[in-house]
Amino acid sequence: MKNCPNCKAEIEDNFELCWNCNYSLSEQKVIDIKDLSENKRQIDCLRCKVPMVFSGEYKFHEGPKIGILGNIFEAFINRESFDLYVCPKCGKVEFFVPLNVGEYHIY
Repeated sequence: MKNCPNCKAEIEDNFELCWNCNYSLSEQKVIDIKDLSENKRQIDCLRCKVPMVFSGEYKFHEGPKIGILGNIFEAFINRESFDLYVCPKCGKVEFFVPLNVGEYHIY
């Protein structure tokens, strides 16, 4: 865990955006929701009814890493990518299939 330099909220190590104040650690500034990429969804939190913040695309895999040969076995592991959205008010997290994935049709 790390702390946001803007509001001091705790941020997971793999997040680059503060869930509390929208401070971007990579850009070192508070990001307005409108600054996000054009191809991202505009989603409101189902609980709070406030716009959710796109936190990035995360890649997950199934299966263990096995010692030194872990990288070889990575070729046989199922990998999935998801867009992660976080509610800045309540911290609710939602995963979606990325919009740029060609095999999925998102309308």
